[in-house]
Amino acid sequence: MTKRPGKAYFMISAVSQRYNIHPQTLRLYEREGLLTPSRTDGNTRLYSEEDLEQLETILSLTRDLGVNLAGVEIILNMRRKMEQMQGEVNEFMEYVKRELARGIDDWEQRLGTALVKASPTDLVRAVQPDATVAKSESTKKTRGV
Repeated sequence: MTKRPGKAYFMISAVSQRYNIHPQTLRLYEREGLLTPSRTDGNTRLYSEEDLEQLETILSLTRDLGVNLAGVEIILNMRRKMEQMQGEVNEFMEYVKRELARGIDDWEQRLGTALVKASPTDLVRAVQPDATVAKSESTKKTRGV
């Protein structure tokens, strides 16, 4: 990963002093895949604001909650998956909203161009319960029930 222009970056010594953590611990987090700092052409680690936020999460889990590195990895992976799923749900909800809006527009357009202007409830005939009961009773008598 290379350095992206226009962002603030911190060297490993500044990060270790800021968070009171040994540089070897930062290197361990990188080896474990928990942090992925950018690199200069000379292969010097540079930590972005996003890397520092990730580090703060790692330190909170390990220092405050006593989670080991395997647990931290699981938690971070679950967080990433949850964020991805939330994005997919938001995208799906936008799709549903667009389709509903389009469906309503289509429905209004169809009603406006209909030959006979009538609401859908006017077009459905209600079944009369008395006729149904009389028919079933006459069927019972012819069957001998």
